[in-house]
Amino acid sequence: MSLKALKGIHHVSAITANARKNYEFYTQTLGMRLVKKTINQDDPSVYHLFYADERGNPGTDLTFFDIPNAGQSYPGTNSITATSLRVPTDESLEYWKERFGQFGVEHDEINQRNGRATLAFRDFEGQRLILVSDENNVGVRGGRPWDKSPVPQEYGIRGLGAVQLTVSRFDPTAKVLTEVLGFREKGKYPSPTNGTHNIYVFETGEGGTGAEVHLEERSDLPPERQGRGSVHHVAFRVEDGEELSQWAAKLKELRIPNTGVVERYYFKSLYFREPNGILFELATDGPGFEVDEPFEHLGESLALPPYFEDQRAQIEAMLKPLNTKQRF
Repeated sequence: MSLKALKGIHHVSAITANARKNYEFYTQTLGMRLVKKTINQDDPSVYHLFYADERGNPGTDLTFFDIPNAGQSYPGTNSITATSLRVPTDESLEYWKERFGQFGVEHDEINQRNGRATLAFRDFEGQRLILVSDENNVGVRGGRPWDKSPVPQEYGIRGLGAVQLTVSRFDPTAKVLTEVLGFREKGKYPSPTNGTHNIYVFETGEGGTGAEVHLEERSDLPPERQGRGSVHHVAFRVEDGEELSQWAAKLKELRIPNTGVVERYYFKSLYFREPNGILFELATDGPGFEVDEPFEHLGESLALPPYFEDQRAQIEAMLKPLNTKQRF
């Protein structure tokens, strides 16, 4: 079955154990906009927070499930080991390095990865993040930082860059990326953490950092144990529901177990695991986050899809109050 190429990264979803500190870090330290405060639709007792550009354009969302009792994560293989965030220029990284120093954010030095200037850092729970400069980037366009952000727009985060997968067996994951999802192998570069290993670059659609997966094989590490500070899954972009249904049919034809199309209200989704166990999602570009809130007030109140509205009282009683109108 022939399908259109995936358009790039749609969103990345991670785990936090502290919604308030998470909100403070991603909006005030990183300057992203909270565009939706909603629930994990598979567990309504848990917040699902979406941070993005000014309106949550596809490819800009870094999201978090708030699981207060989440244990410590133990990094390893068969996991998403780094999420990159795009900034406009190499000069932006100098701004961010100084800002991280002011805010006490743990960070590395600026260095080159795959021909781009980058700055790796960790959030307060050890979430592994990398700022990547768009100065020499071509391909999928970035978003537009919110003009009310505490970070100046000329340095602001424009969306998601490449995700890094670390696996115990390279070939099965590479085969799913290329033969199932239609990615192209583009090149490789030395691992910044272990120079004896290469990281291989796969791209889809228009290419560029917003449409890349970086894949590393490590047989010397144990499997990762997920917890606070780890990534739950990565989602890739498809145009609409019709296209997503075609992907569901293709996976069925290939006998790849999957959820089929799932209604998420702000987009439609489909989930499956690649052979090393990493959870992949395909998600539609629309309808987006303004279906139930105006642009000016995105993320300020608890938003529930219509099919959860009759449970609002019970859901609000389970959730710890989180004031997302306040400024820190």
